Amino acid sequence: MQFVVPQFIEVESKIIGPISARQFVIILITLGVAFLWYSILSLVLFIPALVLTVMIGGGMAFAKVNGQSMHYVVLNLVQTLRRPRLKLWARIPYSEQQATTPAVSTQAQSIQKEVTQSHLAAMSLMVDTGGMYATEDVLRAGKNVPKTSKVVASGGGGGASASSAPVGGSNLLQR
Repeated sequence: MQFVVPQFIEVESKIIGPISARQFVIILITLGVAFLWYSILSLVLFIPALVLTVMIGGGMAFAKVNGQSMHYVVLNLVQTLRRPRLKLWARIPYSEQQATTPAVSTQAQSIQKEVTQSHLAAMSLMVDTGGMYATEDVLRAGKNVPKTSKVVASGGGGGASASSAPVGGSNLLQR
């Protein structure tokens, strides 16, 4: 079965003859500004203001630069001018004060525990199974273990063995 592939998706839909909705709104805004100039300015100042307004409005509505509408070009220009032109890497000078290591508090030392091979194996089991299985060591340590985790007998110092099974029989497919 053949499907119709949309083409020319970058073309704006026309609402009034050859004018798109975006162009129509820009023309309305231009006419509104022209009426504002007519009501505020005298005829001598109105004519140059009208010419300038129509040129800007017509350019914004109909002109394209490198395939982009003029309002995108103006938006990109404003964003470029707002950013800094020169980007420098601000190097922080090396000082003796930074070279000294701060004294580690006793509380921080008590939090750090010795990481053993069996603890690494237990954590590896948790990561590999997506939290479905956890060893008794991890549960006793009070780590953040999901409540749906199944307990696996710790395999001693060598980590979890291939024969480790969840407590309660063979419910491997249950979640």
